[in-house]
Amino acid sequence: MKPVVLLIMMLSAVGLDATVTKKAETKEAQDKHTTPTPNKEPQTLSRGWGDDLDWVQTYEEGLAKAKEQQKTLMVIHHLEDCPYSQALKKAFSSHPEIQKLAKKFIMLNLVYPPTDKNQAPDGYYVPRIMFVDCYSTVRADIAGRYYNRLYTYEPDDMDILYANMKRALIPYHTEL
Repeated sequence: MKPVVLLIMMLSAVGLDATVTKKAETKEAQDKHTTPTPNKEPQTLSRGWGDDLDWVQTYEEGLAKAKEQQKTLMVIHHLEDCPYSQALKKAFSSHPEIQKLAKKFIMLNLVYPPTDKNQAPDGYYVPRIMFVDCYSTVRADIAGRYYNRLYTYEPDDMDILYANMKRALIPYHTEL
């Protein structure tokens, strides 16, 4: 074999060995610096408001299902990092009568501002809970106890919310 060919083969082998070694070192360094991510529970549409309830993903889907099933849509407006929303969620999800009655509604919880301005008749505050009948009419007549935030509820207002949920199940007639 010619010395030049032999030299090229030897240099190639050394270069290949160096590349393999470099890749192995890089992989090892990555493994050392990679921290395992903790196993998180998958996020459900309930977002903790009631895992046994059937939830819709969007306002539009909720309106369509309400019309199709002749049910009332219950819309919960909240923010994940709002302490008032978190307190209301805890009270709502741990109230057995509310959880049972909620199964009669099309349920939606929103963490973003609604596209329908009728969903914010007195402002875009959170938390607030509103009801929309099967004819897509926002039930503005069903409010909480606060005059300046008509559709808000606090953890101590679960009895009021429960009564309002029962009212929301009764069709609203505007005809004379």
